[in-house]
Amino acid sequence: MKLPAFLAAHARATPEREALICGALRLSFVALDTRSDQLAAALHARGVGVGDRVAVLLPNCAEYVLAFLAIIKVGAIAVPIGTRLTPSEASFILADCAPRAMFIHPETRSLLERATHDVPVILVAGETQGQELDFDALWQAHAPQRFDLPVHQDDCMIAYTSGTTGRPKGAILTQSNYFVPNAYINALEWGINANDKHLITTPLTHRTAFGRVINMLCIGSPLVILPRFDANEAARLCATEGITVLGMVPTVGRLLLPAIEAQPQAFATVRLLVATGEAFPREVKARIMQALPQIGIHSYFAMTECGALTNLPPEEQLTRPTSIGRPIAGIEVRLMSAAGELVTEEDAIGELQVRSGEPGRFVTLRGYFNRPQETAEALRDGWFATGDLARRDAEGYLYIVDRKKDMVLSGGYNIYSKEVEAALLEHPAVQDAAVAGVPDAMYGEAVAAWVELRPGEHLVAEALIEHCRNRIAGYKKPKYVMFVDALPRNSSGKVLKYQLKANFVAP
Repeated sequence: MKLPAFLAAHARATPEREALICGALRLSFVALDTRSDQLAAALHARGVGVGDRVAVLLPNCAEYVLAFLAIIKVGAIAVPIGTRLTPSEASFILADCAPRAMFIHPETRSLLERATHDVPVILVAGETQGQELDFDALWQAHAPQRFDLPVHQDDCMIAYTSGTTGRPKGAILTQSNYFVPNAYINALEWGINANDKHLITTPLTHRTAFGRVINMLCIGSPLVILPRFDANEAARLCATEGITVLGMVPTVGRLLLPAIEAQPQAFATVRLLVATGEAFPREVKARIMQALPQIGIHSYFAMTECGALTNLPPEEQLTRPTSIGRPIAGIEVRLMSAAGELVTEEDAIGELQVRSGEPGRFVTLRGYFNRPQETAEALRDGWFATGDLARRDAEGYLYIVDRKKDMVLSGGYNIYSKEVEAALLEHPAVQDAAVAGVPDAMYGEAVAAWVELRPGEHLVAEALIEHCRNRIAGYKKPKYVMFVDALPRNSSGKVLKYQLKANFVAP
């Protein structure tokens, strides 16, 4: 099964039905299919073929979806790059994946300032510069073309996620990795069907947002893209477009709550809210449910490498507010101790590991791009080690209790502490640093840093935050910086972050 085949089926059955809406642009299923065929022909004419990587450096827009479809229609692999990364971060990803072409936007040109420009650069919107190719002129210059691809060619995306060392690694995701959860599991677990209409509220580089793209392609439920999150605009679109499904991270829920409470009538058609990321606060869920009694909330645990793995249904949102739910049918879950032993005791803590058949065929990633060692460490006998520590109660509900990989979840973004620590340590006045996530009313978690200065050095928090801003993406920089005489350590010299977090008081 291939994603373009799902789209082609909808184009034949309901050709004039709207598939994709973004701003003034409204594309039917047949237009989406035909236009992406034309863009695929343009990519092929420029040498893009099976197995090639194509970078996508675009904000939320309809062209993002068209680019993805064109890329996989020629058998190539899309490489999304977050628009909030710094040029050095984007440059590393581009060097690692070695794209054959790239899609950019005027807003993302700066991400290429340190990258090699020896591949076709396709500009979406705005005036082209130098050798850039105009997106609209490109697809309009080619007739629709279909390509007979090898049946085994299933890789469709390399999604980069920072590791604990701070070096990003690319998770190879297949078309199966998308249509299994988003065409079938979403229909079974959430009841999504062709009569639904989705609103994307988070960046398309997030798997939670891209899952709604796959809902549209496979199930035939139309998609509305919000270019940038704005609570009032989201409310307007819900009202005018008749949105039935809202996909979000909890931060969006918090930001949207005032609009929901002020104008609940705008959300009258919404029947389903699906949320992933850090724990969705009980208070926020309760207030949304009170303002919009017709909706059902599904919250779930997901990762870039695996997609949705658990589900907490609407009737349990307030009775088990801290749980990530139970494993979705077909997903195997186990907890493993640090010694590699199976954890079976009720409420005992172990690393969460998951399996769903052969890697790449169902839910788990196929592997990491050009990272055989990391792939071998993460995937053993099909089991994917998530790096998250969890417990399981007597009824099989799972609870995340800590992050083995020291990952901070802030506003739906994954932030790895070692990456921030590395940026801090580049400052000549810093002797050592420890970074952890602390509670944040708006974003779920915020980045906090505890810093030891070198003897005789003096520094203010604002200067260190600005130092980080120039080295890592803005959302990764510390919100809080605390200077300490010495970081607490155990007998082996490892920093005791739990002590730092336990004693944290927001300035």
